[in-house]
Amino acid sequence: MGKDRISELPDALLIKILSFLPTKIVVATSVFSKQWRPLWKLVPNLEFDSEDYDDKEEYTFSEIVCKSFLSHKAPVLESFRLEFESEKVDPVDIGLWVGIAFSRHLRELVLVAADTGTGTAFKFPSSLCTCNTLETLRLVLLILVDISSPVVMKSLRTLHLELVSYKDESSIRNLLSGCPILEELLVIRGEDSDIEVFTVDEVPSLQRLTINDDHDGQEFWGYVINAPSLKYLLIEDLRCPGFCLNAPELMEANIFDGTSITNDNFLGYLTSVKRLLLNLSPWKITYPTGSIFYQLVSLEMYTREIDWWDLLTLMLEHSPKLQVLKLTDNCVKFHKNGLPGGKWNEPKYVPECLLSHLETFVWRRFDWGREEEKEIATYILKNARRLNKATFSTNPVDSEELDKLKERRKVHNELDGVVRASNSCQFVFKFDTSYHVSDSS
Repeated sequence: MGKDRISELPDALLIKILSFLPTKIVVATSVFSKQWRPLWKLVPNLEFDSEDYDDKEEYTFSEIVCKSFLSHKAPVLESFRLEFESEKVDPVDIGLWVGIAFSRHLRELVLVAADTGTGTAFKFPSSLCTCNTLETLRLVLLILVDISSPVVMKSLRTLHLELVSYKDESSIRNLLSGCPILEELLVIRGEDSDIEVFTVDEVPSLQRLTINDDHDGQEFWGYVINAPSLKYLLIEDLRCPGFCLNAPELMEANIFDGTSITNDNFLGYLTSVKRLLLNLSPWKITYPTGSIFYQLVSLEMYTREIDWWDLLTLMLEHSPKLQVLKLTDNCVKFHKNGLPGGKWNEPKYVPECLLSHLETFVWRRFDWGREEEKEIATYILKNARRLNKATFSTNPVDSEELDKLKERRKVHNELDGVVRASNSCQFVFKFDTSYHVSDSS
């Protein structure tokens, strides 16, 4: 019989290994030997999921969680994660467990209320916002944030609100205002129309904000954000009409799908950034008059939207210090050959960034079969005086498709033959290694 080498490890290392496992599995290890029996009680993480327990268990899910807390001896609880179906767990019990976790100097709390379609939302009240050691709080799914008065969470740095609902707008303000050192906020909203405006204010320490909101109903106007220390903004989806932002220290913004924003100054809120990613339709967003991106040095744009080049032209004209330009077709299964839209028109004057600053030009999945894209590439090569490197990657072509191979080689030769404004510019033309021919359709 093989020797049990795992049991020879120090208890501290075994506890570290066990901390990565759900509590049900951790408790089960106590039957291995006398050495293992007390170890689970010292693991600094507790993780329970009601789906892991069925009606055949000797005890109910609530009884198991209660017994686990009573037996647990770790002086500091690093994490408590609870996934539950609201109709199977008494809210009073959840409040009791969270209270015990708080008394153990809890650092991270994750509550996930599964939406089975039959249960009611678990109410997350002010009484559960009194932990001075909590650093991370995640509330997910069928949870009602009901904060009637300002909270006190002096150590909270990370807050995730994922598809939860809110009793009113005051609940949001009371929650955020009680987190004086909050640095990261993630907000994911679905179809709930419980509030009209989501306000982020009185959080002077906030540095990272992520919004993913696919609510497009008329009941929800949008977001009002006042974040004087905000450095990073990520918008993955935003379909509401309104958006107001005050973030004078913003350094980087990634905007993936703001197609329904009607605020004419949306891009104007971002003029302080140094790095910007845009995936926006020029048809559905207005460029604010007089807005200049004086600090912008790196711009990445996606090339899937109709007439995307109109937005590119505006950004080049209003980003005088731009050094890095990346263009990307972000969907390998999308073919733009039949994409409608107008023709690309050269800027009336060569943008200042091309004359004085642009050093790196990258075009991923360059569509060598589309005339407008060849014209844009040629224009940049002809006018970027300080360009050090231009890299074009294209989707692979099957060796049997001789016509496509010939056309690609022709375009390569045309671009390589462009009289470039920069004599030191290195020209690279290659296949995109992240693309697989089998993905195409």
